[in-house]
Amino acid sequence: MDETELMCRAIALAERAAGRTSPNPLVGCVLAKGGRIVGEGWHEGPGLPHAEVMALRAAGEAARGATAYVTLEPCDHTGRTGPCSLALIEAGVAEVVYAVADPNPLAAGGAMRLRAAGIPARQGPCEAQARALVRPWLHSLSSPLPYVTAKFAGTLDGRIATRTGESKWITGPAARARAHTLRQRSDAVIVGVGTVLADDPGLDPRPEGVDPAPCLKVVLDTPLRTPPTARLLKTPGAALIACGPEPDPSRRAALEAAGAEILPLPLEAGRPSLPALLKALRARDCLSVMVEGGAGVLGTFFDRGLVDEVWAFIAPVILTGGRPAIDGHGPSSMDDVLRLDAVETEALGPDVLIRGLVPKAQEVACSQAS
Repeated sequence: MDETELMCRAIALAERAAGRTSPNPLVGCVLAKGGRIVGEGWHEGPGLPHAEVMALRAAGEAARGATAYVTLEPCDHTGRTGPCSLALIEAGVAEVVYAVADPNPLAAGGAMRLRAAGIPARQGPCEAQARALVRPWLHSLSSPLPYVTAKFAGTLDGRIATRTGESKWITGPAARARAHTLRQRSDAVIVGVGTVLADDPGLDPRPEGVDPAPCLKVVLDTPLRTPPTARLLKTPGAALIACGPEPDPSRRAALEAAGAEILPLPLEAGRPSLPALLKALRARDCLSVMVEGGAGVLGTFFDRGLVDEVWAFIAPVILTGGRPAIDGHGPSSMDDVLRLDAVETEALGPDVLIRGLVPKAQEVACSQAS
């Protein structure tokens, strides 16, 4: 295996803990000698050993003289665990190759310590893939809000339901399975109460072949219309209902008895304040949030400049009418439309996933809105 293949393997290992590591980043590590893997590991969650330590344990004495391939520069910080730079030095590794330099001022400096100990440490291949792996964590270092991904499944003419509200299923099984991989890596998923009343979603991640990760299910519901019998209150994971500042006592009591947590928030345009909600989620160590709908909720997130990434599942279907996927105010000029950066497409049976990042100008708007 060459070093690109070894780093790709480290990235794949890191992915195994998707949805479980916040507020820490996803990290994977491979130890190799002569292109042969002698140990590997990944970070499984806060307070647990880091990827480098797991790989060193797996390698044992074989770690001496090996090259470590790590998706993120080894930390040089003592927190709930010790510095990985020191662990690598003590294990006697010959070289360290990392994909992404650590910009966190609390933990950076691992490469410098390794070099000071006589161990070459350099940035290697797969930086773009490794940065994508830790995008929410990188975002958290410079923003008080979580990283927000807007997700929707629609038709070629931009609809998510017929005029009677029927929406199951616009996209096929492959697209729906792919959407669950996004839920799996999200710390929280947000919908409006209209979606709850229309579709009664479970909102829990159900990835194929992988144990589901915990995901906070969040409903924007100003007057507390969510039924205590809603399916999302029965599926795995905690449920949070964001409401107005003075919730009805009897409705609140009924929902709390059903297992929901009620979060009163100030109102903006008749809806719980989105920046206030996002700050409350960030305070709970939610670094990544997925917004699933409905159309008005998605529109407000876009209008406020609160979206960082978009996942649009498009089916080769035309309704000619019905409910739009996104229903915001929108710009008045084509010069002001939102054009995504770093766009990727992925075929999922007859459907297509279009992924893209919101440009930097929108990120500035996000920080101003907060």
